[in-house]
Amino acid sequence: MIPRLANPALDTAALPRLVDALVEQGWYVGEDVIDGELCIELHRELIGLADHDALDVAGIGRGRAHALRRDIRGDAIRWLDRESLAQRRYLEAMGELQNELNQALFLGLFEYEAHFALYPPGAFYRKHLDSFRGRANRIISTVSYLNPGWPADGGGEMVLFDAMDPEREVARVRPTAGTFACFLSETVPHEVLPTRLPRASIAGWFRRNASLGGRVDPAR
Repeated sequence: MIPRLANPALDTAALPRLVDALVEQGWYVGEDVIDGELCIELHRELIGLADHDALDVAGIGRGRAHALRRDIRGDAIRWLDRESLAQRRYLEAMGELQNELNQALFLGLFEYEAHFALYPPGAFYRKHLDSFRGRANRIISTVSYLNPGWPADGGGEMVLFDAMDPEREVARVRPTAGTFACFLSETVPHEVLPTRLPRASIAGWFRRNASLGGRVDPAR
């Protein structure tokens, strides 16, 4: 039995369905998984960061291969650092999910990292994988959406593709507050379609420890 918190940031009733979906198809999408009031607080914080020019233009690649490519990716980001109560509540919820995944699937997830992501109108992210086979310590990707009342014609959907047939669409996720998606980082291609409105989310990754010589990989 999964214990329920007095005011949970995460709908723990969704966790068994989430685990089953990851096993059966490699991805999960659920509505109202993240507490609505928490989404409002996180959305307000992200917009405040944007208003104060406190977001960084997102790039692709890591280390020396890192590059800014607006033709591939157009969001701006800020890594979560537990500075606000809303961030701490969210990260604690993801810690609860990490424990459940480790207990149910024996994944050996070591830590969780996440950043705010704000897509301005017209921005998108072309189809990609979050990790590459044989080089991965990102195991499960997560996306939490923060925009209240996202309209049907707002664009900005995340499209998930079949792991065995990368051209076959298996899910299209409207970026509405409270909706939560997760998928296997190495095998599920995905993209973000062009958005008509400012699109707010938190992207995150559960990771295995890939330390070498006492140094935990990777750089962010």
